[in-house]
Amino acid sequence: MKRFLRATLTASLLTLPLLAFGQDAAPAPAPVLNSGDTAWMMTSTALVLLMTIPGLALFYGGMVRRKNILSTMYYSMGSAMVVTVTWVAIQYSLAFSGDNGGVIGNLDKMFLHGVGRDSLTYLVPENVYSMFQLMFAIITVALISGAVVERMSITAWLVFSGLWSILVYTPLAHMVWGGGWLSAFDAKDSIGAFFGVPKMNALDFAGGLVVHVSSGVSALVLVLLMGPRVRYGKDPIIPNNISFTFIGAGLLWVGWFGFNAGSALASNGLAGSAFMVTHVAAAVAALVWVLIEYVHHKKPTLIGASTGVVAGLVAITPASGYVDVTGAFVIGASVAIVSYLFVAFVKKVLKYDDSLDAFGVHAVGGTVGALLTGVFANPAIGYYFDGATGAAGGLYGNWTQLGIQALSVLVAIVVSIVGTLICYGLVSLVTKVRVEPQEEVIGLDLTQHGEKQGDR
Repeated sequence: MKRFLRATLTASLLTLPLLAFGQDAAPAPAPVLNSGDTAWMMTSTALVLLMTIPGLALFYGGMVRRKNILSTMYYSMGSAMVVTVTWVAIQYSLAFSGDNGGVIGNLDKMFLHGVGRDSLTYLVPENVYSMFQLMFAIITVALISGAVVERMSITAWLVFSGLWSILVYTPLAHMVWGGGWLSAFDAKDSIGAFFGVPKMNALDFAGGLVVHVSSGVSALVLVLLMGPRVRYGKDPIIPNNISFTFIGAGLLWVGWFGFNAGSALASNGLAGSAFMVTHVAAAVAALVWVLIEYVHHKKPTLIGASTGVVAGLVAITPASGYVDVTGAFVIGASVAIVSYLFVAFVKKVLKYDDSLDAFGVHAVGGTVGALLTGVFANPAIGYYFDGATGAAGGLYGNWTQLGIQALSVLVAIVVSIVGTLICYGLVSLVTKVRVEPQEEVIGLDLTQHGEKQGDR
């Protein structure tokens, strides 16, 4: 009996290392779809599309002259049509599949190859994740149109939309969100590694850099290339329907919850925090904007309040997953002051015809938000992409983050300027970029689309 017990104990001791080895070697459990996260992501995707169609279309459409309202709305519709095709064909793959030099992905997922019913990204279906990202690509292009409405040919706009989305938006999305140079990852073969900066950790939760700085800067480049509208500064340009602009701003405000809170990619506390600070920043920015307007003009306007809301939403976008309510207050107030200065004063001094202030609201607002994220990022709220380390800003002992944010803004500006110049040149080889002066005088609704609004 003793001999049997001794043999059994010896065998057991000998098998312990094998059991331990077997446990270490066991594959990690496969991720399982989370139905709650999936439902929230599908809802957020629909909300972000609502921002462009009809939100942005109405917001922009209400501020132009009556003869151009339909063409202005068509820019947003055109962006949705064209970018959907280019996204499915190559953009999703280039943004979110593989990595080449920290700047762009690969073509392994062209036409969504391998993105099947059961493939997951995080804990949601990859096709839902791809759709969510597509909506960001659509609205980014559509935002640019606010600077060139009433004078850019619709044919040129459709060609430009596809080219710009591929050449500007896609690399920025990869660099920030797809594992590229600016995101939080070990870029062994990237440009960052070449310069001794293998991990940038740029914080852009929902698109301050990728969406707003890129679109706003590109809008200004187009404005400078195309020149002002006919008789700009001589004839009054009166909005045709301020009610449309108000409704559009309201739809943007609601849709932005999907934009920012949806970027948590889960239905969790981080999404709830982003939801809260998004609303607070928008309300504070609108209030400060109308107070400034009252001091400046003695009358607060509905267009002013609507613009203030959008400016606040723009600025909180990069910070929404990293800051608390105090940070949201400061960001909202700050962007209202800075953007108002650009819209009301800088544009007049420099005399550039940014029709609907795409640069003053989006480029300026996105820059303010990105920089202040580097100041107010609270490690108790945000996280880097690996989920291991809280993202801390200057007020929490990490002033280096402000420098990283400034560098990331500079990268986005350079990519946007160079990419837009290339796109403009390519478009001009294919078609006339700007309509003829007489077509502009008649209106783009009739000359470009053969449509005209009735008088009643």
